[in-house]
Amino acid sequence: MSTMSSPVEFLELLAREAAAVEFEGPLVAARAAGVPAARLAELEQAKTVALRVRALLERRRRRETELSGLYDTVSDLAGLRDLDDVLRAIVHRARNLLGADVAYMTLNDDERGDTYMRVTDGSVSARFQRLRLPMGAGLGGLVAQSGAPYVTANYGEDARFHHTGEIDAGVGEEGLVAILGVPLRLGSTSIGVLYAANRSARPFAREEVTLLVSLAAHAAVAIDTARLLAETRSALAELSAANTTIRAHSSSVERAAAAHDRMTALVLRGGGVEDVAAAVTEVLGGALLALDSEGRLLARVGEIDEPDRSDIVEAVAASRTEGRSVRRGPLWYAAVVAGAENLGALVLRPDDELVDADQRILERAALVTALLLLFRRTVAEAEGRVRGELLDDLIARPLRDTDALRNRARRLGVDLDAPHVLVAVGDDAIAATGSARQRVLSWATTYASARGGLAAARDGRVVLMLPGQDAGGSARAVARDLARVTGRPVTAGASGPADGPASLAGTFHEADRCLTALGALGRSGQGASTAELGFVGLLLGTVGDQGDRDVAQFLTATVGPVVDYDARRGTALVRTLEAYFGVGGSLARAAEQLHVHVNTVTQRLERVGQLLGADWQKPERALEVQLALRLHRLRAPATT
Repeated sequence: MSTMSSPVEFLELLAREAAAVEFEGPLVAARAAGVPAARLAELEQAKTVALRVRALLERRRRRETELSGLYDTVSDLAGLRDLDDVLRAIVHRARNLLGADVAYMTLNDDERGDTYMRVTDGSVSARFQRLRLPMGAGLGGLVAQSGAPYVTANYGEDARFHHTGEIDAGVGEEGLVAILGVPLRLGSTSIGVLYAANRSARPFAREEVTLLVSLAAHAAVAIDTARLLAETRSALAELSAANTTIRAHSSSVERAAAAHDRMTALVLRGGGVEDVAAAVTEVLGGALLALDSEGRLLARVGEIDEPDRSDIVEAVAASRTEGRSVRRGPLWYAAVVAGAENLGALVLRPDDELVDADQRILERAALVTALLLLFRRTVAEAEGRVRGELLDDLIARPLRDTDALRNRARRLGVDLDAPHVLVAVGDDAIAATGSARQRVLSWATTYASARGGLAAARDGRVVLMLPGQDAGGSARAVARDLARVTGRPVTAGASGPADGPASLAGTFHEADRCLTALGALGRSGQGASTAELGFVGLLLGTVGDQGDRDVAQFLTATVGPVVDYDARRGTALVRTLEAYFGVGGSLARAAEQLHVHVNTVTQRLERVGQLLGADWQKPERALEVQLALRLHRLRAPATT
């Protein structure tokens, strides 16, 4: 027998990892050589043993490959951090290790009580990829419920599972036949199912089940690790956000404390609203307006436009109602209030968003502003009383201890020996309510103090003593400015300048008579001085409540026909009379002044005689006519 027909040949085949079919070669050669049957039996037994050895080596090699694959899988999973990446890697590796057509994973939904398709690899059916499996339904539902592996060589014909139309339709559309499912377990808890499936009927070997179970065990740990890592990251992010919030809050609290200390110091050292506004913008940034109760500007810091009056009113009302600052667009409003009294508002345009502590800073600034305004008002009222009492003593009669009065005035910054004019404001500026009278007196006190003067209430009038010598100009300025405050016409009569404290009382009474004369002349709502009214002012300053009516009657009776004639015909008889009397009764000089011929003057005077009577040039009548003409001229501004 040839050596090639010995059992050694099978060892050589094993050594070179020959295919199983090659192990028939030695037997075929021995039969061809006609070896005895006993020898052939020995060779057959050697072949059988060699094939068993080959199968064992093949299983071990496959197991080594599987273990290597598991090792690689664990290594890959350890390097992944994102949960989606972990799940995709698990399913892809399961498909490759088992050589399956499709691999997929379902995870349990504790809220809905079922399991849903999470990741697929090799799937082509969208319907299959959207499947949800009730617990206990289908192979996967049974695995998820029981926590044990299940395998079927032909799913459609396997009666062990509870089939549903939706699951069978999805499996059928994907074309799956053989399916292996193993649980993903964390301790005693099943979190999902890992599958390997083929589109042909074939059983999965026990080694494949074991391999997928091992892969699922590693996968469950990797999933839990990724979940914990994600939760850790989320917790860290929340901690970071909380830390950022705490730091921001701490910073805002520190800003609030610093702002509080600074505004407290402002109050203690006598700062003003402008200082508060500057402090707020330095702490919060941006620009700020401080407005009074009428919407007038008290202070401005930075570039910011004044809002519409209606917007201010609405926002301040909301701030007062809510008891805190309110936002309207890019602006923040904080009402400045003292009890139920509205004193104004702070309007802030910040550079950045305001947190609660920043809003408290603005609200605290509004409170400090209210305190400052109340303090300013209290000081002004106290100073106003002192100034008013001084002026009242100066215009009272008899005047006592002028040196003491000079000393009191000097402490208030008033020089009584400098020229002063006195202005008396009429009753038309003072409404019936006490609050309105107080408002006018408060305005007068502020107005006079700002100019180095005094103001007081006296005999139902408001009196101002103002530095200067232009009594008429001062009266008109007071009438104009006070009318803007009260919203109604104001009449002001003035006199002066006074020469020292001893003449102030007389100057006041002249101003008071001038005020009365303006009312008699129908010039309410205007300002004038005694010098501008002349002797007419002296005459009319003593009339009573009927002065205005008496003057009108006197004018009508004396020169009324001439005035009416001019009004109807457009003539110049009144001008001619004024010129005639003004030049001492000279026709030629009157004609020259009027730029007309002497005959024209003569004709006009003849017409006057027809209207007034032939005796109009007699001394007593002429005096009345001249007085009436002067009154008519003084009354004219009231009708122009």
